[in-house]
Amino acid sequence: MTALEDKIVQQTAATILNQIYEIDFMGFSYGFREKRSQHNALDALYIGISRCKINYILDADISGFFDQINHEWLLKFVEHRVADRRMLRLIRKWLKVGVVEEGKRSPQEIGTPQGSVISPVLANVYLHYAQDLWAHQWRNRHAVGDVVIVRYADDTVVGFQYKSDAEMFLKKLTERMGKFGLELHPVKTRLIEFGRFAESNRRKRGEGKPETFDFLGFTHSCSKTRNGRFTIRRKTIKKRFVKKCKEMKQELKERMHDDVKETGKWLNSVIRGFQNYYAVPGNMDLVKSFYDQTTRAWLHTLRRRSHKGQNYSWKRFEKLIRWLIPRVRIAHPYPNQRFQRSYPR
Repeated sequence: MTALEDKIVQQTAATILNQIYEIDFMGFSYGFREKRSQHNALDALYIGISRCKINYILDADISGFFDQINHEWLLKFVEHRVADRRMLRLIRKWLKVGVVEEGKRSPQEIGTPQGSVISPVLANVYLHYAQDLWAHQWRNRHAVGDVVIVRYADDTVVGFQYKSDAEMFLKKLTERMGKFGLELHPVKTRLIEFGRFAESNRRKRGEGKPETFDFLGFTHSCSKTRNGRFTIRRKTIKKRFVKKCKEMKQELKERMHDDVKETGKWLNSVIRGFQNYYAVPGNMDLVKSFYDQTTRAWLHTLRRRSHKGQNYSWKRFEKLIRWLIPRVRIAHPYPNQRFQRSYPR
């Protein structure tokens, strides 16, 4: 009961903080905010790279961000907008709650509590002061060319027109993160050549295709439309796709002897969820592949239920999946269509 009451209080506090900071947060911040989903961030990145003169991409990844948040800095940031000592005392209490092991409580010195309702809001506040305000000022004061910034939670992608801007920004960002107890991941943080001229420029230098980068579950790569125009192709990250397919096959094996209709309903919800997120223009091959692999895996398990399972012909199975499983379809419009509706000129 105490834990439930604490969650209710945290939810109330999170709602209040969101209302306070919503007018302060930068336009390029998308994580854990109302009416700002992952696909809104993906659209903004797509439009920014397509419409601006972007030739380089900085894929910045903070090492263990939620575990490295400095409590004192966080409370100082909150005090900029919150003067109520009772609210500050509650936040300090939630930060220090720690973990209980073998009946002994170990207080938490850094980081936000895992699974806490208020953690996402506090993380947003921390990065707003530690990164967003600084990045916005740097772009206006020091950048020579175009700069596009999109941040979702602790994942940040920055596009640059000039490599000199990109290298200087990365150097200053590393210093800025260090000031607040954070560190950019040495391997996952990458500066790559990317944009409408990346392929031709690399070909002139005798280099291969432009590198790709991952953001919010999609691998972004340079591509061209049928008319030869530059576009950004977005595909489900291969490792995630393979992992999800393996998990589905294993789960279907475990459900081998469950009621067929109930398994069909469960499979329907999983496939629908996959489509609702990944069914974007240009990614339909993988969405169809996920549909085919999961349905065939289900047929395989149905045929193994017993010696009578061999009676499940493909024709009979097709009738079953037409009844229970949703058809593959595009769930999202092209980024420019949705972006224009959300942010009309």
